[in-house]
Amino acid sequence: MASTSPGPTGPPRTQRPAWTDRLGIPRGLAWGFLGVLVFMIGDGVESGYLSPYLVQEGLSAQRVAMLFTVYGVTASVAAWLSGALSDLWGPRRVMMAGFGAWVGFQVLMLAIAVPSMNYPLLLLSYGLRGIGYPLFAFGFLVWIAATAPEKRLGTAVGWFWFAFTGGLPTLGSLVASFLIPQIGAYRTLWFSLGLVVLGGLIALLLVRERTGFRRLAPAGERPLATLFGSLALLGRNPRIGMGAVVRMINTVPEFGFLVCLPAFFTQTVGLSLSQWLRLLSVMFAVNIVFNLVFGVLGDRIGWRRTVAWCGGAGCTVTSLLLYYVPTLLGGQYALCLLVAGLFGATLAGYVPLSALMPSLAPAHKGQAMAALNLGAGASTFVGPALVALFLGPLGVQGVIWIFAGLYALSGVLALFLRTPAEDRARRADGEPAPGPVPATTTAAPAASEGL
Repeated sequence: MASTSPGPTGPPRTQRPAWTDRLGIPRGLAWGFLGVLVFMIGDGVESGYLSPYLVQEGLSAQRVAMLFTVYGVTASVAAWLSGALSDLWGPRRVMMAGFGAWVGFQVLMLAIAVPSMNYPLLLLSYGLRGIGYPLFAFGFLVWIAATAPEKRLGTAVGWFWFAFTGGLPTLGSLVASFLIPQIGAYRTLWFSLGLVVLGGLIALLLVRERTGFRRLAPAGERPLATLFGSLALLGRNPRIGMGAVVRMINTVPEFGFLVCLPAFFTQTVGLSLSQWLRLLSVMFAVNIVFNLVFGVLGDRIGWRRTVAWCGGAGCTVTSLLLYYVPTLLGGQYALCLLVAGLFGATLAGYVPLSALMPSLAPAHKGQAMAALNLGAGASTFVGPALVALFLGPLGVQGVIWIFAGLYALSGVLALFLRTPAEDRARRADGEPAPGPVPATTTAAPAASEGL
């Protein structure tokens, strides 16, 4: 009787990692990064021209300001909800909700509100569209935090912020600059809708990693407890609260600078408007590259260390340089571009915070990310508010020092963001671990080592 020949008896061949894995992009989520990039390009198309376009169409500057304020409020709430709802529904359903909201309210705005310049309908459609991009993009960020290998999580979130800021405002504004002269401002808004639809479909149809298809909260946890757990987590785990404050400080000066620096550079320093806009483009272009650099660096030297020194200490120095270099050296444009690039680079030093925060509460990663996003949303109001309060009495110089002080504070706070695994290691070495630690058996990454 013939016998079948046995297969090879040697050791199994090790499968080579995919090129995405070698770059630090989780293989199962790779299409999602592309989807977020295309989605945020579509979302960012309007960022540089929607305000003057609406004024040109007949709205007063005050009404446009109110429109953007409502948008900011809804976006801030949605940023918080993205993490909480991911715990409750699963990240993919949250992304679907954001995608549907963006597309639906954009169609309402472009088909009816903008042609008629119906202000209440503009407030409704554009204001509520603000829930779209945070649910979509930050829902995917929670998905990354829940599934990426912890030793490469910093790199993975670096790629997320590369896609996010690459679209909004960088490539989105670039697309608008080419399209508006060709097809006009109104049709460009319709084109942005097409990009958002394309990006949403790429992410929602091609990402099949199963963790994001189900809720992240423990089985049996009540919906309201899940939804508001991020707020309760701030009290139960003070380090989550500190992390939210650090995240808020990260972009408080960024939003404040957009209020006070345009006049400073054009009126005091003497740059033209086009020079200022190019300087801003350089700042964010450098930021995009360093989102990746500091994501990788955080995995190598520790997330907490990177946030404290590259983000907090780095931004303390570069924010002061952003004011004093053009003031003391006469506004030499090359030097202005250099310090703008340095500030954009150090601003990316906070990227590993998106990896560190869920590791502070491994059993409630969605709630921890919700707290992180709550800090991000708060910065959209706190930055301009600080400028409004202090620009008059203290001038630009005083405001810059306030922002530099906040950055220094964030660096100090970041040093206290030790994970439960670090605390267990300290106790094993006989050192006391200050502060309450959430009960969990989930190991935190070794990459977030202490100083």
